[in-house]
Amino acid sequence: MISGLPEKLQEMRRQYGFTQQQVADRLGVSPSVVSGYETGERTPSAEVLLALAYLYNCSTDYLLGRQSQEPHATLDAEGLTAEQLCALRKLIDSMKK
Repeated sequence: MISGLPEKLQEMRRQYGFTQQQVADRLGVSPSVVSGYETGERTPSAEVLLALAYLYNCSTDYLLGRQSQEPHATLDAEGLTAEQLCALRKLIDSMKK
């Protein structure tokens, strides 16, 4: 068991409003496996840990307790044109002011 990981996984799942069934469906495992991760009875493989970090939009370091800060929000800008990205950056900058 990785210290703090079960609590982080449960906390992140609740923050995102997912049920264990929904997480299980996205990972391709059973809900009992997700429950095992959240209780510390099971340890996710590196592949599953990466999938969880992607699902919860955070780093594996955050999930493993190596990074104490809450994860920062990121945006999926895939498929946007250069012009759209520029407009998005300007919008974000204006919101920060």
